[in-house]
Amino acid sequence: MDKPRNVGIVGCGAIGRKMAVDIDRGTVPGARLVALNSRDMRKASGFAATLSAPPPVLSLDDLAAASDMVVETATGEALDAIARAALGSGKDLMVLSCGALLGRDDLFEMARANGATIVVPSGAIVGLDGVVSASAGRIDSITMVTRKPPGGLRGSPGADCSDVDLDAITEPALLYEGPVEVACRLFPANVNVSAALSLAGIGPRKTTTRVYADPTVTRNTHEIVVEGEFGRFTLKIENVPSPSNPRTGILSALSALATLKKLTSHLQVGT
Repeated sequence: MDKPRNVGIVGCGAIGRKMAVDIDRGTVPGARLVALNSRDMRKASGFAATLSAPPPVLSLDDLAAASDMVVETATGEALDAIARAALGSGKDLMVLSCGALLGRDDLFEMARANGATIVVPSGAIVGLDGVVSASAGRIDSITMVTRKPPGGLRGSPGADCSDVDLDAITEPALLYEGPVEVACRLFPANVNVSAALSLAGIGPRKTTTRVYADPTVTRNTHEIVVEGEFGRFTLKIENVPSPSNPRTGILSALSALATLKKLTSHLQVGT
């Protein structure tokens, strides 16, 4: 029997809790939950106690030491400390707040130097396998249009610095248009999907995104157009927001679980 892969989860929000519960229930064959960490350690301890096999709540360094893979489900602001603890000890790192990876060549170098791997799930979008395949050749352009209910964008720097009143709009309002590199700074909790898209394709400076606050939608909607020597493909995703966090979709947690299952499986499907 193969040795289980020890998993430590940092963050006890919607995604972290979903992953912890599923691993605890045995729905991710080959994975074992060995530790939790959160900004609120008392909250993490309370959550851990609800699991059938409660894992210890550890410091970042101790969690990394206990794990084969560290899963970041926290925030972009927390990524640096999490990444340094994991990659510095040669442990693989799954990153959900992948917008915080943009421009961080130092973290990629740390992973290389210590024999670790940074894993970025598809998150709330589909079709990254097609983008990765296309990037083996020439991609001419990638454009992504994101529409979210106004409440899901409230509090982001991009919304706060705009002249759009999220409480008063009755039709779609454009909050940002430009490169993904900037969008991820303006909407750090909202457009990690565009960061993943850019990492899979032509990079955050060449990938274009538009972000709308749209009171006419109830789902987080993403439309993607990719053109290149292979031809052209388009994608549209309408994600149901997580009940506990409207900034993220339910598919984000499912994607992280599917990625972990793929990493622990002897069958690999997709690019």
